[in-house]
Amino acid sequence: MSGGNVVVTEAGFATVDPGEVFVPLTSLGVAAPGAVDLLPADDPAALAPHLGQIAAIRIAFPVFSDGRGFTLARDLRRMGFNGRLRAAGHLIADQYPMALACGFDEVEIAADLAARQTEADWQHAARRSSGYLDRLRAAPA
Repeated sequence: MSGGNVVVTEAGFATVDPGEVFVPLTSLGVAAPGAVDLLPADDPAALAPHLGQIAAIRIAFPVFSDGRGFTLARDLRRMGFNGRLRAAGHLIADQYPMALACGFDEVEIAADLAARQTEADWQHAARRSSGYLDRLRAAPA
């Protein structure tokens, strides 16, 4: 999912760390990874015994219209995952507030999308709904 991609955070754009390795969910039985890739159809409950060992989870968004990743992020946060959550793939700036509201810390997008939707576009999207997000994050689960 990386390869010239850009990571979007509330602080702005950054490059993807080429040394960061995410392993597929199927590799959990083989090793205790620091970072895991999840696909939209993956069951987050499979991660429950490993959540304390995982520093980061990257959830794939294979197409713009597939919102299952938002549910996965919310479920992982409700399960107690406190590490870094990254949405990766086909997201646009207008979806950024929803990603933040569901518990994502960052979004990984292709460099060509970052050229079309600039850092300012993503930051504007985050600010546009910050009041809503603050109220949502403060609400009891």
